Amino acid sequence: MQIALFSDVHANLPALKAFFADIDTKKPDAIYCLGDLVGYNIWPNEVIKTLKERCIPTIAGNHDLKVKMIEVDKVESLIAEKNFAYQLVGKNEKDYLLSLPSSISLTFTCNDDIINLLLVHGSPRSVNEYLFEEMEEADLLEIMKEANADILCFGHTHKPYHRVINSEKDRVAKFRHAINTGSVGKPKDGNPKGGYVLLTINESSSLKEKDCIKVEFIRFDYDIETAAIAIENSPLPNELAEMLRNGN
Repeated sequence: MQIALFSDVHANLPALKAFFADIDTKKPDAIYCLGDLVGYNIWPNEVIKTLKERCIPTIAGNHDLKVKMIEVDKVESLIAEKNFAYQLVGKNEKDYLLSLPSSISLTFTCNDDIINLLLVHGSPRSVNEYLFEEMEEADLLEIMKEANADILCFGHTHKPYHRVINSEKDRVAKFRHAINTGSVGKPKDGNPKGGYVLLTINESSSLKEKDCIKVEFIRFDYDIETAAIAIENSPLPNELAEMLRNGN
């Protein structure tokens, strides 16, 4: 079973198009989006339309929920400048974002083991919580145990990583996996290329084995200048364009 996971598009249509061009060559069994379709760029409605047309199961990110709080401000102020990306979201698109679930749970059977895969945006506890790679292992394990997640997949930090935790204190010793998918449209790890994850579940293995799953981090090129210039030609802060160019 191979699953594609992506997150944090942030209204970057050129990056999303390049992502789908790449993923279409790999033909995974399923594709899931871990949220943050909007914010930071000028194509929120086009991004949402693309995901809806492709019937991609999607969860809500913190920026998606932010459209509920943004009132249209016609005053040319710093606040209006920062909120411009959310003011672009159409009514139907806003309704779509606010209808998205906070998580998606999937269950697999592998060699008589039941594997619980949980997809969230920030963490199981909050859409706004950051699960950084340097987080204490005991704290991350506790979060996963509370959520009953053998495999926890998330975005939000825009920095991809895979941590394998040997859960020796469980009643049955097993490995747990924490996977950050990185970002399609706004990477922050110093690499400006878009990124996503291919997760392969070895159905003949078990959670007692470290290679129960295979995690592949894919990076792809896209037209960064088109995305950056679109920002510079809009009321959005120009610094957002430079962040795209530098991957930060």
